[in-house]
Amino acid sequence: MISDKLDITDMSFCCLCPRNCKADRTKNIFGFCKSSEYPKAALASIHRFEEPPISGTRGSGTVFFSGCNLKCVFCQNYEISQLNKGKELSANELAEIFINQQNKNVHNLNLVSAGHFLPKVQEALIKAKNMGLKIPVVYNSSGYEKVEALKLLEGLIDIYLPDIKYFSPEISAKYSGASDYFKFASSAVKEMYRQVGKNEFDSEGIMQKGVIIRHLVLPNCRKDSFKVLNFIKETFGDNVYVSILNQYTPMYKAKEIKELNRRVTTFEYNSVIDYFFDIGLKYGYMQERNSATSAYTPVFDLSGLETERNE
Repeated sequence: MISDKLDITDMSFCCLCPRNCKADRTKNIFGFCKSSEYPKAALASIHRFEEPPISGTRGSGTVFFSGCNLKCVFCQNYEISQLNKGKELSANELAEIFINQQNKNVHNLNLVSAGHFLPKVQEALIKAKNMGLKIPVVYNSSGYEKVEALKLLEGLIDIYLPDIKYFSPEISAKYSGASDYFKFASSAVKEMYRQVGKNEFDSEGIMQKGVIIRHLVLPNCRKDSFKVLNFIKETFGDNVYVSILNQYTPMYKAKEIKELNRRVTTFEYNSVIDYFFDIGLKYGYMQERNSATSAYTPVFDLSGLETERNE
């Protein structure tokens, strides 16, 4: 059993995420996420395909991190999450990239899948804020996080954009290799809400603070989606927004799994939307069926990661 007294930031005995690998990442002895202690990123770009109050009219300044503590068989970003393509960066370099993103006149800085690098990300955010980072910071997460790790971000994140992928341990074990996914994701989202509270928007409708929970509807899993929505309603009421995604496309290993090797039907997706309203949820976002395409997956070519190496 892992002691609660362990230092969550100690990368020489890594217990940062629910996997508790205990790998010495300072010596490049990689754990489940296949990562050293230094953040690895694959792209820093202006992303225009997030939810409307995130992308707005000027886009979201995203930084896509490599590696992952899940093994989603349908991952659209598998090139970086599973194959680990990317470039290692110091905290100083990462802070410089954050400032460069702000300089592109985007609405926010959007950190995509940074959870397995939180100690260095925390350091980089503090440095960047001292360098003049003022735009809202979005933390875009799979939801498979420890509460203790998320506390490193308190006061540094303005908007949390987590997934709640599954309710069922059987489904999450089969498709993401994590039977305890909902146990950790449900606690993580509660912590996120505790930190930032109710949603706040500016005069243009751009989000400044709050939580949007994402849920991707999967083939043959609509009843599991109902259970996820029940949890959201019972836990948060109308205090968070819910983004119900219709963009599932068979990619990566999903092409080899019979029940996943198809798009979500109109009936499946609409039944989840109907359930959202049936249980009294009010605020959220839905997607058109034409969102189910690989065209929205970025090209991870290391663009935007150039720095002056100011160590």
